[in-house]
Amino acid sequence: MFDLILIHSYLRWLVLLSIVWGIFRAFKGWQLKDTFRRSDHILVRSVSGLSQLQLLLGFAVYFWSPVAQGFWVNRSFEWNDSLFFGIVHFVLMTIAIILISIGSALVKTVAEDNQKFKLLFLYFSIALLIILVAIPWPFSPLAQRPYLP
Repeated sequence: MFDLILIHSYLRWLVLLSIVWGIFRAFKGWQLKDTFRRSDHILVRSVSGLSQLQLLLGFAVYFWSPVAQGFWVNRSFEWNDSLFFGIVHFVLMTIAIILISIGSALVKTVAEDNQKFKLLFLYFSIALLIILVAIPWPFSPLAQRPYLP
């Protein structure tokens, strides 16, 4: 169990970096009316794949974690780590990864390169904002965890 938490914690940094890079590339391509290249397709697939892997690891941690499962045992809506990880973190992260997946899928259906970059920028940016809220940062008022376990 602890190994899964470690992998999940370390992988978040790679996921965050890939999303930020995807947003940067999408914004640059959108503003400069750039061509959507093969490297952009690879980036989109990487962001989507990494985030989906993170979500699957998160599901495994969620279903085996005593903290998250504590919420379902007690069903207490008092604010604590159990409520945060049992509902808030789980739901927000799932929504964020769904947005990344939708944005990645829509890129395949759009013909115009500028529209592809615009869609990616929009979906990846919204997903990143949700992720940043849902991560238990050391300074977060919702739940705190160290940067690295």
